[in-house]
Amino acid sequence: MSLPAPTCLRIALPVPLPRLFDYLPPAGTRASAADVGRRVRVPFGPRELAGVVAAVGEPDSPAGLREALAFADPVPLFDGELLDSLRWLARYTHAPLGEVLATALPAPLRAGEPLPDTHAWAWALTEAGATGLEGLRRNTRPRRLAELLQAGPLDEDHLDLRLDGWRDAARALAKRRYAERIAVPALPAAPVPQPGPSPNPGQQAAIEAVAACAGFSPVLLEGVTGSGKTEVYLHAIADCLAQGKQALVLVPEIGLTPQTLARFRARLGVPVHALHSGMADGERARVWTAAWRGQARVVVGTRSAVFTPLPEAGLIVVDEEHDASYKQQDGIRYHARDFALVRAKALEVPVLLGSATPSLETLHNVRAGRYAHLRLRQRAGDAKPPAVRILDVRKRPLQAGLAPETLEMIGAALADGGQVLVFKNRRGYAPVLLCHDCGWSAQCPRCSTPAQGTPMTVHAGGGRLVCHHCGHRQARPLACPDCASLALQPQGVGTERLEELLAERFAGWPVLRIDRGTTARRDGLARLLAELGDRPGILVGTQILAKGHDLPNLTRVVVVGVDEGLFSSDFRAGEKLAQLLVQVAGRAGRAQRPGEVWWQTHHPDHPLLHGLINGGYDAFADGELAQRAAAGFPPFAHLALLRAEAQQADAAGAFLRAAKAALREAGRGPEAQRIELLGPLTAPMARRAGLYRMQLLLSAPARPALHALLDAALPAIHALPEARRTRWSLDVDPMDLY
Repeated sequence: MSLPAPTCLRIALPVPLPRLFDYLPPAGTRASAADVGRRVRVPFGPRELAGVVAAVGEPDSPAGLREALAFADPVPLFDGELLDSLRWLARYTHAPLGEVLATALPAPLRAGEPLPDTHAWAWALTEAGATGLEGLRRNTRPRRLAELLQAGPLDEDHLDLRLDGWRDAARALAKRRYAERIAVPALPAAPVPQPGPSPNPGQQAAIEAVAACAGFSPVLLEGVTGSGKTEVYLHAIADCLAQGKQALVLVPEIGLTPQTLARFRARLGVPVHALHSGMADGERARVWTAAWRGQARVVVGTRSAVFTPLPEAGLIVVDEEHDASYKQQDGIRYHARDFALVRAKALEVPVLLGSATPSLETLHNVRAGRYAHLRLRQRAGDAKPPAVRILDVRKRPLQAGLAPETLEMIGAALADGGQVLVFKNRRGYAPVLLCHDCGWSAQCPRCSTPAQGTPMTVHAGGGRLVCHHCGHRQARPLACPDCASLALQPQGVGTERLEELLAERFAGWPVLRIDRGTTARRDGLARLLAELGDRPGILVGTQILAKGHDLPNLTRVVVVGVDEGLFSSDFRAGEKLAQLLVQVAGRAGRAQRPGEVWWQTHHPDHPLLHGLINGGYDAFADGELAQRAAAGFPPFAHLALLRAEAQQADAAGAFLRAAKAALREAGRGPEAQRIELLGPLTAPMARRAGLYRMQLLLSAPARPALHALLDAALPAIHALPEARRTRWSLDVDPMDLY
């Protein structure tokens, strides 16, 4: 007896409700299993939404079913591995499937727009350009570009390799109607790959080991900074391409993509596509669609690129796998590195995790035998590791946080023709504005409580106050609001204050500030680094500069404010500080000239600092893992954090108390009894953007028990009356407890 044909579509919609919604198929169509994964537009209350068919079947309640409006695609956009992996992610994060599927799509596709064309673009001379070429000024970029295009149209990937700054030149030619942009087939003839340097023995061994991987093979590539991990990636990707497969490369910051793209395009000889939040929505949709169609063979992107379709997958690379920016901190709280591992397993392809300072979770998996471990112990070429010096600044007169010896060292390095990085992981002019007479300080009105103030950071040379937590801005008061004194003084040091001092002290040298304020525009970081070039000069920067940038003429690094990470309530603080210090130190001495790193501190005898100098990151990681095991912290325990925010602290607390009762009611088995429920407690930052914040922490010795408890309790938590009076979220495997 045959089963009855399905009559309705069960659709996952991008709404915060953990359920599917039943609709009749669009007029003139019938529900079919082949519809699963197709985008469809539906009426939802007074609105129209785009969702994804998650299943077909018989409706729970046939009466009153509304009809879907139209399918957005003739075939499923989500199918096979990608749909299965996203279903897994929804289960793991305990998030609505509709929101997870929406997160995986670029904004235009999320809104139900049709798939874009994925042709490539090229530039060609017009007839006017061919006849007017001789009238262009010689040795200018427009003239050189016009001469290149004389032989015929050139696609943009070729132009990236052949002429720096060609885009401005192309716009200039187009303005005179001398050149035009034309569509060309999506897979143009590949440029000729450039040869790379000969691998050293360590790199060669790693290249051969990765090439020997078959099927799902998680591999940690641990290499000291400057050891040439990117060369190993390039060989692995080239091998993948030779097999006719696609490769996905994840990098932690947008600022790394231009440098990575340029190097990959030159070496691989194929178009390399970028995918990150700094791109226009339409361009992101085109790259995503090109990958879905199998046309994009190499994609380099940040966190959200982990959702790229890979119908012909061959390799996934996660560069700087330890970086916290791979963790999404709002919405669907996924970790891109961990999801990349899940996808690699489903796709049965190798996944290469690269870092000089691997996360403790990754090292724990290596030691448990779950991951292979490859090591690069020496820097590429003739580069030597930098010397590290701890500078005791106690009782020393400091100028904008810099000791006299530090300023002398900077001057000597500049005179010697080198570049200096002054690292301070705090942007702005100063972290606090203080009244010298009465002690008043500027606090954010939206993030402060009577018991806990949140200082506003001084920006624009002292003229503006900005809260770095909620974005609230206000002008600096002319006088103290409490005592009317004019003695308002910025306290502490940020990158702007360092830039001001260094520009005044070393007026004959370029001083460039690299932080979120100066790199917000597209390719802002690349432009600033290009402006400095190889000239002697000073870079003042935040952690943006700690991640993978190759600065061959950088010979000195100064870390200002080491002490801020030495004493923290966050159990990951030591790991984060060790990684940051090692990564920043690794920027120095990457070419022929030796490098030197100075750590300024008021705690020169702190064991973390001496441990890093004497034993390196490995010794630190051994000790930290032992402490985590003794304390029952990850990776030896598994956490979930239930956060609540409300206009009134009582509402947030009431919800979490009710949620805790629901968890206890659901957790009556022996495994659930071993799960600790800690809280409700006020969050370390008690208020943010006008909302009071509380949290409930779940800690379990085994991951399955934690998820079983959440599966059992979450329906009751969603149904709580208190849940409608607060904004709440669940974060599985939280990276911080704030």
